[in-house]
Amino acid sequence: MKSSVVGIVRFPGTNCDRDVWEAVEAEGHRARWLWHADLFDVRSVDRIILAGGFSYGDYLRAGALAARSPVMRSIQEAAARGTPVLGICNGFQILCEVGLLPGALVLNTSMKFIDEWAPISLKATNRYWGGSHFSKGTKLNLPIAHAEGRFYTENLQELLDRNQVWWTYENNPNGSLGSVAGVMNREGHVAGLMSHPERAVAEWMGCEQGKLFFKSDV
Repeated sequence: MKSSVVGIVRFPGTNCDRDVWEAVEAEGHRARWLWHADLFDVRSVDRIILAGGFSYGDYLRAGALAARSPVMRSIQEAAARGTPVLGICNGFQILCEVGLLPGALVLNTSMKFIDEWAPISLKATNRYWGGSHFSKGTKLNLPIAHAEGRFYTENLQELLDRNQVWWTYENNPNGSLGSVAGVMNREGHVAGLMSHPERAVAEWMGCEQGKLFFKSDV
């Protein structure tokens, strides 16, 4: 894929944004910070990533305060124009809170914070995030780190029928409905994943497969 400008959102409390920056630039793209309190020109970025962490300290509810930040108005505008948007962990929670993705992420069934490697399986391909580098049934082992990562929706079968369930857990560590680890919007350009691919982009990290998420066919 040709080099692109990738906007990376910074919220107070986000702690994986630098990791995402490094992963993006390692694939030959140009990263650009998007500050939570600012609007931005949606034409200035080709893709957008909301990194993981604990935006606003996860006070009130994970992602709830970040979803009301000014930058999200620009992200909603960008998504409406077809700009690919990826939410990782807390970023996934924020995209659900703002309505760009279906469902919600709630407290793990264990009621504890989970920090471990969790195998996932590709349920439906996504040309914007990974593209041809993954095929249906691809299995990866990526880190997870969350307390509110249990996916819930009242319309799981509808999401399955529309190929909006992106990745599923092999062992369902948090009790997600349908073992869902990641979902997409109907068009596929907005996606969320609870796993942390940016923490698995080099051999010294224990796995290099995560870097494939920062490639695409568009």
